[in-house]
Amino acid sequence: MTLDTTINTLKYHTELCCNCGMCSTVCPHQVFAAGADAAILEHPENCMECGACQRNCPTGAIYVDSGTGCAIALMIAALTGKKEASCCGGD
Repeated sequence: MTLDTTINTLKYHTELCCNCGMCSTVCPHQVFAAGADAAILEHPENCMECGACQRNCPTGAIYVDSGTGCAIALMIAALTGKKEASCCGGD
């Protein structure tokens, strides 16, 4: 089953999950949790689209368009020295 969110670009294919636990280990916002047979997409609304889960998934069960949404805004703010990030219609 493919779980698709409308909040962000995160897509998770449970049938491809090998239950290695990497997604829940690397996610800074606890989007994934350990499950009995596969990871559980527990808080998809917390995804900031950083791409850590996708890069660390050995089976390709996770897709996220990293570089979109709030993650890129936070990175740009940090790199340019801005005190606040704007990811909701700002610059």
